[in-house]
Amino acid sequence: MTTEQAVGRVMEYVTRDRLATAICGVVDIPSPTGAEARVAEWIVDHLIANGVTARLQPLDDRQANAVGTLAGGDGPSTLLYAPLDTFTTGDPAYDVPSATLAMRPDMLPRATLHGDLVQGLGAGNPKGHAACVIVAMEALAADGIELPGDVIGGFGAGGMPSFAIEGGRQNTGHGVGAGFLLERGFTTDYGVIAKPGWNVSHEEVGLVWLDVLVPGIHTYAGSRHRLPYRNAVALAGEVAGHLEDWLEEYAVRHEHGTMRPQGIVSSINGGSERLAASSPALVRLRLDLRITTAQTPAGVTREVRAEVERLGAKLGAELRVEQVAAVPASHTSPGEPIVRAAVAAWEAVAGERHVPILANSGATDANILRMRGVPTARVGMPKVPATPTGEPPDFTAGMNLADLREMRRLVEILVRTVLLVEGL
Repeated sequence: MTTEQAVGRVMEYVTRDRLATAICGVVDIPSPTGAEARVAEWIVDHLIANGVTARLQPLDDRQANAVGTLAGGDGPSTLLYAPLDTFTTGDPAYDVPSATLAMRPDMLPRATLHGDLVQGLGAGNPKGHAACVIVAMEALAADGIELPGDVIGGFGAGGMPSFAIEGGRQNTGHGVGAGFLLERGFTTDYGVIAKPGWNVSHEEVGLVWLDVLVPGIHTYAGSRHRLPYRNAVALAGEVAGHLEDWLEEYAVRHEHGTMRPQGIVSSINGGSERLAASSPALVRLRLDLRITTAQTPAGVTREVRAEVERLGAKLGAELRVEQVAAVPASHTSPGEPIVRAAVAAWEAVAGERHVPILANSGATDANILRMRGVPTARVGMPKVPATPTGEPPDFTAGMNLADLREMRRLVEILVRTVLLVEGL
């Protein structure tokens, strides 16, 4: 049987109903970072009901991975991976006003179909991609095709760049589920992560989170004219504005390979709402800097510290920098079989020559997989160009929209990659 015949046979099982059932099933279950157990349980039950051996892999009582397994031959094993947690939570207590001034239908964990468009929290990223892995596993199982090696469907908790939302274990994000999956019995020869982008990526930026500590003088509003006065909030605004400008130059200066590492000042924390009559002794600015494979977290921390010290000398303030999180960037050689198989699969489905997209700055769990020794390719769906009402989607709407037709194409890429990897 040729590859084309095998793919054609498997894809007969990839129906619109299967795709809609999978994506609606995962979107309808809330899964903010640290609370993915319920959706993982649904995936396990759904895979088992469709002929895939599956199990739950708990990290604690609220967080869990789901794992599906298809036995294959003696060839290389392949992990098809997607995370499960959403960037926002679907709960206005957390999302307003940090992510939106008012909750919209697309921000809720409730899937709605508009023709071929699916709208709901995480429908595009990551749940639509997880649904594609689910359906790929189902279709391979339903066809019963002889696989080159074992195929693992991994659905990971804690994939978002996030600290714990509230209480419990603190290490709930930054790829904790992906690391646990591989550590506890599911390390494979190769990996494919399904995340947005109509392209095959072989490398990812990493990230460093840094806090810039801005000092001031704690004093009373009524004594501003009589006592020494320096408002850390006002000073922090100057520091933030400088860093935002500097980060634009940082990205260009550090461009490497397919990566252009961006950075932002993401939050400000300081002062007392209870004591609005006083100025704070300290304000904390948090930064996210993306880093390339030519950089290290420690090196970037030193670079930011040097820039902040120069700024502090100019402003006459003792500014300090602390590192609070780091995930290194990672690279898989384009010559690795998994990358060549994914590119060949993409070209067969897209009907055109693959050209890598440049200036990327999105980090995923691919970094965790590669750091644990699994050569990994990333492939995903293109961004949906318009909302159900016809407007161009903003960042949030883009995360929360998927197209069933594009899902089918991604499933075919995953299936082709699994069948091609042994021969490359």
